Amino acid sequence: MAALDELTTEAPAEPPSRGLGPGRALIGVGRRLWRWLTSMRTALILLFLLALAAIPGSLLPQRNLNIDKVNQYLAQHPTLGPLLDHLWAYNVFASPWFSAIYLLLFVSLVGCLIPRLRAHIAAVMRVPPEAPSRLDRLPAHAESLDLPGDPAEIAGRLNDLLRKRRFRVKVREQAGGGLTVSAEKGHLKETGNILFHFSLLAILIAVALGSWYGYHADRLVVQGADQGFCNTLQQYDEYGLGARVSPGSLEPFCLDLTSFEAKYLSNGEPSVYKAFVDYTLGDGPAKSTTIQVNHPLRLSHARIYLLGTGYAPVVKYTDKYGHSQTEVAPFLSSDAMQTSSGVIEFPDANVDPAKGVDPNHKQQVAFSGIYLPTVPSDPSVGQSAFPAERNPALMLTEYQGDLGLDAGIPSSVYSLDQHQIDTGRLNKVGDPIQLKPGQTKTLSDGTTIQFLGTRPWATMQVRYDPGETLVLVGAVCLLLGLIVMLLGRRLRVWFRIPPQGPVTAGALARSVYPGFTAEFESIVQDTRADQSRPTSRGTQ
Repeated sequence: MAALDELTTEAPAEPPSRGLGPGRALIGVGRRLWRWLTSMRTALILLFLLALAAIPGSLLPQRNLNIDKVNQYLAQHPTLGPLLDHLWAYNVFASPWFSAIYLLLFVSLVGCLIPRLRAHIAAVMRVPPEAPSRLDRLPAHAESLDLPGDPAEIAGRLNDLLRKRRFRVKVREQAGGGLTVSAEKGHLKETGNILFHFSLLAILIAVALGSWYGYHADRLVVQGADQGFCNTLQQYDEYGLGARVSPGSLEPFCLDLTSFEAKYLSNGEPSVYKAFVDYTLGDGPAKSTTIQVNHPLRLSHARIYLLGTGYAPVVKYTDKYGHSQTEVAPFLSSDAMQTSSGVIEFPDANVDPAKGVDPNHKQQVAFSGIYLPTVPSDPSVGQSAFPAERNPALMLTEYQGDLGLDAGIPSSVYSLDQHQIDTGRLNKVGDPIQLKPGQTKTLSDGTTIQFLGTRPWATMQVRYDPGETLVLVGAVCLLLGLIVMLLGRRLRVWFRIPPQGPVTAGALARSVYPGFTAEFESIVQDTRADQSRPTSRGTQ
């Protein structure tokens, strides 16, 4: 009953605890959020989220890469397209939510790595710890090591032996007159780990710099001073600008393709591609250089790469009024043998000089063509036999009517508008013709077409990435850190040398690895085999 009374008796009321003020509560919440943000688990989650966030940028057209495809997608998806546009789906890598994940990942890595770096530096500067009191409880241990000599001699031999094995060694005197030898190695493993993660951080910074301040653009350049280009967006076939790059910030230069050298192996594979170019920087003098594959022209804020080559037929057309026009039309290659196809357009043909341009004029002329640098022995094959011009021929099909150039709709310069053909506004005329260089053909309406020859063209890519050097250094350091991290082994070894009696030893690994026990036994065997060697006395 007494016990029951004790249990049912109310406990005396505790004095009310002093509540935390709002300032301290906010500080506490902030600390917990900071600890959560700077944990390695959070960094991995953010890295996974960043990969997920990049998926829309790979699946959907992006404005900084191809604005025409974005507009086409919006036209094809009138309901979903505008909704995705509000979510920055067509400019993913400059969107606020992608930038937020990127910034959080950056802060998480910095907050995670700085304390680890400080702890690692402190661990490297610290001497190996004292030997545990019970070495026999360690994962690897050895007892009854009968080593000759007094404790100082034994400690000296152990010191020399372990230092040869790249251990850091500390000899300590004990209260009872004995000695302990503490040895440690493997800090390089943690160094590699930290180097790996800092390299990853450097790559993230470099990618951000390239995304913000880098750009790329492609241009097909035909040989000739009249076919050159300057570094302006209007003269590129396609381009992509970084989030912080404006059209006016591009490096001012102009470039002309003066000649092109291509050599091929017997099987048609290219062996040499050389583009000989003239270029000017701003108002500076013209300079000449050679651009090869993997050997770009390096400017201060641009790299000009050679990507490919092909042929541009030069065709002269004389209409029924005697007006002649000459066009240089680059044809695109469809196979490794440079079988090429393209379109040659004459929108100003067949205009009566007495009447001028008629708004209802529907006698425009175009030729759809295939160019074979080397006509095969069987022309019905329809493909070139070799990429070099050994037996060239140009096959053309004439079309007359409305080319659709005045409709205001973007169209390809390498193919005819199929809609114009399907609607009957552009009609095929006559049979296909074949021309050799220098040949002239009179068409059914009395007009003539002459194949003057070809000019080589080269595809140039202009790129600027301010983070490319940092990416290279970061990638090399990342691989180096990964190798060191995987190959490094963290190991501590202790020897206890009593004033009299056998020596005991023990070892502990930061993480048990295959070969840990064998390495410890090898150290013990070397210790026993090292009994007769002169010792270095003294403690550290």
